[in-house]
Amino acid sequence: MRLHGVYFAVAAGSFRRYATYRIATAAGIFTNTVFGFILAYTFLALWSERPGLGGYDQAQALTFVWMGQAMLAAAALIGGGFQDELQERIRTGDVVIDLYRPVDLQLWWLTADLGRAAFHLLGRGIVPVAVGAFFFELALPSSPLVWLAFLVSVTLGVVTGFGLRYLFALSAFWLLDGSGLNMLSTLLSMFFSGMLLPLTVFPGVFGEVVRMLPWAATMQVPVDVLLGEYRGAEVLDAFGFQAVWALALLAAGRALQSLATRKVVVQGG
Repeated sequence: MRLHGVYFAVAAGSFRRYATYRIATAAGIFTNTVFGFILAYTFLALWSERPGLGGYDQAQALTFVWMGQAMLAAAALIGGGFQDELQERIRTGDVVIDLYRPVDLQLWWLTADLGRAAFHLLGRGIVPVAVGAFFFELALPSSPLVWLAFLVSVTLGVVTGFGLRYLFALSAFWLLDGSGLNMLSTLLSMFFSGMLLPLTVFPGVFGEVVRMLPWAATMQVPVDVLLGEYRGAEVLDAFGFQAVWALALLAAGRALQSLATRKVVVQGG
């Protein structure tokens, strides 16, 4: 089997693996939907007092809430994904087996994470949005091209998120317990991705800075693409912003991985 076939098989296997967790998926759908209602009514109260806050009308703000719930698990905004498993393999030394495989370690975990994200976007994303659209007026687009651009942006966001989480995961080569850094990773993601509040509501220089950070590429940018905040060629600018961060983080992860594997050799692993 050619290498690209191997990676496709890894992604497909990851998709099937998460599809077997039916009770967990149902619980996740329920949790996302309940949390969606909590945020939706919070946003209704906030936008009633401050119409046009962050450049969104009320329907757009509610759409931001429900699309965020659709992407929550796919983008691993509050944890989940591959990093716990990778860190455990590093801790136990099983990562040495991974390094001996005739595949690239980083690309292996990336394709596995893409398979996981694809399942969660379908399995845990569609129902909450459908429920939200039934109970609230949402600003969902009718153009298939906008939805296609959204899916491209979500994919780039997942890769960017993987790049961030891969760097945190590799910390296990130097730390006995990576749970503290994992918690930090989750907190940064929750705040700077736009999950709690759209990043456009933050004023001044601080707002400009947070919108330039890589976490913005994981949720804020994809939802803005869906909402039509990027028009025409601006969509390509949004893709470019995400792609630059994704490539930069993957390159940083590869460099750190190189340092880590040299450490394994020195330690006789």
